[in-house]
Amino acid sequence: MKIVIQHEISGRIRFSMPKRRFSFEEADRLQYYLLSLDGVEKAVVYERSADAAVVYQGSREKLLSGICSFDADAEDVKALVPENTGRAIMASYKEKLITRLILHYGVRVFFPWPFRRIGAWIMAVRFIYKGLVSLFGKKRLEVSVLDATAITVSLLTGDYQTASSVMFLLGIGDLLEEWTHKKSVDDLARSMALKSDKVWLKKDGAEAQVPISRIVPGDEISVRVGSVIPLDGTVVSGEAMVNQAALTGEGIPVEKKKGAYVYAGTVIEEGDIVLKVEKASGATRYEKIIRMIEESEQLKSGVEARAEHLADRLVPYTLGGTVLAYLFTGNAARALSVLMVDFSCALKLSMPVTVLSAMRECQDSHLTVKGGKFLEAVADADTIVFDKTGTLTMASPRVVDVVAFSGNDRDEMLRIAACLEEHYPHSIANAVVAAAAERGLEHNEMHSRVEYVVAHGIASDIDGQKVVIGSWHFVMEDEHCVIPEGEQEKLRAISKRCSRLFLAIGGKLSAVICLEDPLRPEAPDVIRRLHAAGFRNIVMMTGDSMHIARRVAKEVGVDSYYAEVLPEEKAGFVRQEKAKGHTVVMVGDGINDSPALSEADCGIAICEGAQLARQIADVMISEDNLYQLITLKELSILLMKRIHFNYRFVVGFNLGLIALGLLGLITPPTGAMLHNGSTIALGLHCMTDLKRGKEGERSK
Repeated sequence: MKIVIQHEISGRIRFSMPKRRFSFEEADRLQYYLLSLDGVEKAVVYERSADAAVVYQGSREKLLSGICSFDADAEDVKALVPENTGRAIMASYKEKLITRLILHYGVRVFFPWPFRRIGAWIMAVRFIYKGLVSLFGKKRLEVSVLDATAITVSLLTGDYQTASSVMFLLGIGDLLEEWTHKKSVDDLARSMALKSDKVWLKKDGAEAQVPISRIVPGDEISVRVGSVIPLDGTVVSGEAMVNQAALTGEGIPVEKKKGAYVYAGTVIEEGDIVLKVEKASGATRYEKIIRMIEESEQLKSGVEARAEHLADRLVPYTLGGTVLAYLFTGNAARALSVLMVDFSCALKLSMPVTVLSAMRECQDSHLTVKGGKFLEAVADADTIVFDKTGTLTMASPRVVDVVAFSGNDRDEMLRIAACLEEHYPHSIANAVVAAAAERGLEHNEMHSRVEYVVAHGIASDIDGQKVVIGSWHFVMEDEHCVIPEGEQEKLRAISKRCSRLFLAIGGKLSAVICLEDPLRPEAPDVIRRLHAAGFRNIVMMTGDSMHIARRVAKEVGVDSYYAEVLPEEKAGFVRQEKAKGHTVVMVGDGINDSPALSEADCGIAICEGAQLARQIADVMISEDNLYQLITLKELSILLMKRIHFNYRFVVGFNLGLIALGLLGLITPPTGAMLHNGSTIALGLHCMTDLKRGKEGERSK
């Protein structure tokens, strides 16, 4: 493919394609393709002119070669583009805004005065109708009543220019609010959209992992505890408790048996199922998330809801002020100047726009926030609880040794362990599977149905013998397995600095898999900075042994730590802290963290964690970097500061306009222009980044 370079400086190229314009689909494919090229830091595609600009590092020749290899119809290129990109929404609202500007000022220039009067009355019908519905239908004094009154009074007094300006500015304000809302919701929905790459296909009695793109309606797939159901379908065998909060907002799990319908994006909390796929594309997933976000009360923070209530409560005072102004001055113009100014418009526009823009900025910083109230919770939080494994320690531990018992072969024990662990992805399970792969150990299915016991381990049968793998508590105490005679000293000699996974076959300890769980390099600095950011109590909780917990706690600098805790104990601790009046944040990554994530005022999941944890959590860190917690806290605090600034600005500025109007220093049209102009200016300000272009802190 040929391109024409339009402009070039060091590290940046703008080029055009041999087309007059791109479709939205073509523009998206080119943009995501460019971003996939090595060295490309930023890429912007302009569909109207079929141009693209690329910021890059590295070889210019390699970049140009990659660009020229672009094929919009190639399947691998199509696969790069997410289900919805937001480009169509942005283009639609830009066109609406430009159209309204052209119509408003075009009418003034090209239409004679009588036609403009008729047009003003026609436009006013919508606003007057909304005011009447609010007043007589809902029997409430809302902002729409003020708008209708101001427009009607202006028209009746012959001030058509003021009426037109008020309606135009109100329309622009509504459009900007809708645009910002839709874009923020769209960004959030895309980040929450399903990202299942592979599924377990059940065919001819056997299971095999295959790409989700190969699944067609009628296929049967297995989904186990802790996993997201990747596609819509009907349960053909098994039973499970399914958390449908991602679609319904209801956190109580629903029982699903044979014949029940299950939805893509919901999560299995208990049990295993085999489902028959109904919708292989999963195309409805995005729309379901959009609907959930728009309908969920979680989207509103407490301050946002209070602002809306305050806005409506102020309406009677504005109307009362208008009447008093007329009674005391006898001047209709001065009374109208009060009516043209209200506090409600700015409050109702600025608050949701501020919150949604903050959520969008979080997304730009690799933080998926599922509701504005969670940002408020993080800003107020004084207690933060960390899980250890995969959170304060690396999400990718590694196997450093396999100690075999009863004369078993080390490689064979690792192969059996990997065969069981691959069904339940977690950082430790992934480490076992990776270690087997590194040693070239194939582990085809050789066991019966596996059972996962949350926070303990896995049980199954191989060749008629029961096999269990997991913690000491699960294997040796719950399952009553024994140490082979004469091998107690071998067990005691295993280094206590390692995390240990116990494997028993037929009731006897067969192997201990030793894992190194290295500390995240940024963890100590993050803990220090969280203290500085306002967290007074930083706690670490882990199911690991006391000596490992003590070592990690000392290295990272937490205030307190708890070892060998169960999932319900983590959740109980969070409840206890909340009962004391603390605002609690929980950070975790595993299935066993899910109860505590649900209990916390704000639950935060790590990107590499279990799917159940990511679905239940209120915030997800989509970049493997704990510094994002600092960014989240900073953005939350800045959000609250902006909200409080909005309150002060709206009250102060509008009181000033009312005073100027009463003194006769400004006319009603001027007051209306200043009021509506300030409202839109505040809305645009609220759409700007909270951090004003500052980069979030990252580990070096």
